[in-house]
Amino acid sequence: MQPAPDFDPRSAAKKLLRETRSGALATLTPGSGDPYCSLVNVASAPEGSPLLLLSRLAIHTRNLLADPRISLMLDERKQGDPLEGARVMLMGTAVASDDADDRRRYLARHPQAASFAGFADFGFYRLALKTAHLVAGFGRIVDLAPGDVLIAVDDAAALIDAEADIVDHLNAEHAETLRMYATKLLGAPDGAWRCAGCDPEGLELQLGRSALRLPFPRRVVSPGALRQVLEELAEAARGR
Repeated sequence: MQPAPDFDPRSAAKKLLRETRSGALATLTPGSGDPYCSLVNVASAPEGSPLLLLSRLAIHTRNLLADPRISLMLDERKQGDPLEGARVMLMGTAVASDDADDRRRYLARHPQAASFAGFADFGFYRLALKTAHLVAGFGRIVDLAPGDVLIAVDDAAALIDAEADIVDHLNAEHAETLRMYATKLLGAPDGAWRCAGCDPEGLELQLGRSALRLPFPRRVVSPGALRQVLEELAEAARGR
């Protein structure tokens, strides 16, 4: 089925990747090959690859250690009929990660996991994306390649390296501006919104378990360029 002409499936899939905080993980049972599905919390790497924190005691982890092929479904969890909401199915392989930034980004989105993330049986994993399937309503069903939903970051090392400091600074010094972004630009309910991360195409805002994606009007690859874009977005928010 071809997507409707006014629909951008790439943007819809990227939004789900950044805003969804939990999803359904499907793995394959060793021996029989039977599918096994479980609920997991999810974060994202700078380019958008899903990040998981899993225990080796869990069935799904034992499954993927035997066969790394997995599928992850993310949905927007909107009110009403869940089948009317957008969801994306991500297929690929699970890759163990000891990257300190993967750990930091996951815990920024799931701070409650800090109490057990260091346990010996827990480890972080990335989903190495092979293909994606987006369902976002009638006439909005499309298969996507990794390049459609992941962000190029090869030229954005300066921004990615500074992300932790950027997030800390925004949360400490610009809490009111973050609240304006969420309420004035994204139509979110009022609250103590905080920044959970940034990448070349947008800012992640979070309030409890709720997350929102603030897209940038143009791509940014350095802290200086980010500062300018955030100032422009703040002016737009004040104008509303």
